[in-house]
Amino acid sequence: MGLRDETYPGRVSTQTPSRSDVSRWRRHLADERGTAAVMRSLADRRAGEERRILLQLAEAEERHASHWVHLLGERATPDPAPSLQHRLWAGLASRFGSLFVLALLQREKGNTSYAADTDASAAMAADEIIHEEVLRGLAARGRAQLSGNFRAAVFGANDGLVSNLALVMGMSATGVGSGVVLAAGMAGLLAGALSMAAGEYISVRSARELLAASQPGAEAQDALRHLDLDVNDLELVYRARGMELEDARARAGDVLRAAHRDGGVPADAVPAAEADVDEHEAVGNAWGAAISSFFFFASGALIPVLPYLFGLTATSALLVAAVLVGLALLLTGGVVGLLSGASPLRRGVRQLLIGYGAAAVTYLLGLAFGATGIG
Repeated sequence: MGLRDETYPGRVSTQTPSRSDVSRWRRHLADERGTAAVMRSLADRRAGEERRILLQLAEAEERHASHWVHLLGERATPDPAPSLQHRLWAGLASRFGSLFVLALLQREKGNTSYAADTDASAAMAADEIIHEEVLRGLAARGRAQLSGNFRAAVFGANDGLVSNLALVMGMSATGVGSGVVLAAGMAGLLAGALSMAAGEYISVRSARELLAASQPGAEAQDALRHLDLDVNDLELVYRARGMELEDARARAGDVLRAAHRDGGVPADAVPAAEADVDEHEAVGNAWGAAISSFFFFASGALIPVLPYLFGLTATSALLVAAVLVGLALLLTGGVVGLLSGASPLRRGVRQLLIGYGAAAVTYLLGLAFGATGIG
């Protein structure tokens, strides 16, 4: 007779599980408890609704853990040690409460194996899918706040890595001396960093001005009390903002009657553009974007010239530069992949191939120019 799991009815375990079954169940138990600990660490650094949501997620993980404890019986002791990754995530969460940890948890839930595990219930597999969506929602605002300056930083670093590696390789291929390559690389670093900073500043300021142009004018609120009740143009404002005709007419009538009756105008009588706060957060700060672009482009562009600064020359300098830039591209691509919930390896390899592709083109052009005597 099997053991029935009361937490998730309908699941029955065998009396004599195999060694691989026990190992798998203990691994699931450790993972569930480890994830619960990470969520509690995140909750400790949050307040209000976010804290309550994270604590409820932790309780759900504990319910999953009880399922594996029930199947394991006496084999659940001693308690399995949490994985290294969960200990690391809990440490990061307790110290920083970071978006990075939420993104890692979201990705973990997206890769759950419960759907294919016959010893996990369908309810548990469904829980994991829903938990992924909850974590996606919790991370959404952080991603929006981060995306402006973070976008500038990532683009700056990658542009610096790729453009200066391409410049260094192209110049080297022409046959000029290492001193000329170094000078060209440093010039490319400074010119590119200044160009990126100026471009990001103008881009963000322009985006903010476009958003501001969609917000209500300062005079519109005061004008409401003087509108004719019988010719209600306020409904046009609501319709222009996307409200249906009848809803717009009813809303406008309520606002104008209140304005004429009480002399007061509701604060939200003239609607703002939807998602105003989120859009501004996503665009970012103009100076922050410019400064991030400058320093991250410069840091990325410095890597290809480091071998020349340390005295390497010719092919050895070029190979070291290519390896260093490749590692940096893998790292930046992987970080972006993690934060966006995508595969870090796939994003890293994509960055690497794009960067090396651009460098290869300029190297071939350099060889062509060198062969014609231009170098």
